[in-house]
Amino acid sequence: MGCCGASRRTVLAATAGAALAATLPSPVAAQADPLIALDLEIVTVTERGVVLSWTTFGLDRAGRPVPVPADTEVRLVPADSPREPVTVYRDDVRTPYHYAELDDLEPGRPYRFLALSNGIRALPAPTLTTAMPGSPEARGEFTTLTPPPGRLLHTIALANDVHYGETVSGIVAAGFPPGYRSDPPYPQFMLDALLDDVRARDASLLLLAGDLTNEATAEEARAVRAHLDTWGSLGTDYLVARGNHDRPHPGYPQCTDCWGEHFLPRQHMTEHHLGELRVLGLDTSAAEASGGVIDRPQLDALADTLRADPDRPTLVFGHHPVTTESGRTNIGGPGFILDRATAIELQTLYQQAPGVFLHHSGHTHRTRRTRPDLACAVEFLEVGAVKEYPGGYCLLTIYDGGYRVNFYKTRSADARRWSSLTRGQYFGAAPDYLLGSLDDRNHVVARDFSGL
Repeated sequence: MGCCGASRRTVLAATAGAALAATLPSPVAAQADPLIALDLEIVTVTERGVVLSWTTFGLDRAGRPVPVPADTEVRLVPADSPREPVTVYRDDVRTPYHYAELDDLEPGRPYRFLALSNGIRALPAPTLTTAMPGSPEARGEFTTLTPPPGRLLHTIALANDVHYGETVSGIVAAGFPPGYRSDPPYPQFMLDALLDDVRARDASLLLLAGDLTNEATAEEARAVRAHLDTWGSLGTDYLVARGNHDRPHPGYPQCTDCWGEHFLPRQHMTEHHLGELRVLGLDTSAAEASGGVIDRPQLDALADTLRADPDRPTLVFGHHPVTTESGRTNIGGPGFILDRATAIELQTLYQQAPGVFLHHSGHTHRTRRTRPDLACAVEFLEVGAVKEYPGGYCLLTIYDGGYRVNFYKTRSADARRWSSLTRGQYFGAAPDYLLGSLDDRNHVVARDFSGL
């Protein structure tokens, strides 16, 4: 994890927290005291709301820390107020896996807060992401966003990396590092939680940027398609792009390209229009590699589409990240992303098509913005995985005068429990690598969309 700056002390502390979280997969009878409230995260900040999560632990009869249910409380006050924070959220339903969502706040305003369970203050885990002195979790303060001006035009959910059919989460290669299992299988309930959540948040379109399946078997492709079809229609309500896990497997007896039979042909670009907004999906999967490629016919089709209408507001999504910064900072290295020559050609096309404003990718399982290699006004956004910590998606809301990006954790009981457990992945370094900064997860970009 040296690419992300995690020190030995941070990793050791996070590993200890991971061992605590993974001791048992579900709450057990525990002593009433001491209660420990840990892993506080400010997940989401919008112009009028905030989402906080944390986990509570107690001790079993042998003195080992285990998840233990407690109540959920948040106290809040404007940061410039002389008063102490007052209770604005309380849930007496006891759970170890706390999720508190507040609304009716004022845009662009700083707030001080306390998150508590059974009166015990929740503290951030000792990781760089949330425990540094300047982090909002450590300071106990956050500032709501200032929304773009104008009307709300579209709400689109950006998601990726379901890995339907996977049975062990957190393995990088050859069974290492130790992974996590669940019963029922986690890809199923994490996908269901995603679909429930984006429906509740009124998303009009769901984009799934690859790795819908784990090994692209006929059973996996059929099952994940059936789940998605309960939510809406492919090509209308949800759009997909192929990931490296979805690539054809010539050795399968049932079908060479099982994923393609249920979704799209390989190296096929899709075009969808949401009113005047154009959404382009790219297949960046290679035949036999984890890194990304775009074959010449698909790249030419993209070029023709952009040149025909270069100023049309355009959102592009595909599985593999694009930028050199992404290649330097992900744990797979430069070979894990789109190949360099194609990445430069792609960004050159974006320079010539000023309507392109955002490129959504997955693959790294983290939420992070990276800088383009060329001077183009495009945001390159990697979105955290559906299947594991932090377990969620980004909501893109487009207004006349710009757009807002917010990352949300899924919030079903199973999803909250699984996200809490899998934050111990990668020897406890998952939060520092996967969560991303508060600004990566929640930000506003000015842009003229008045033509939409």
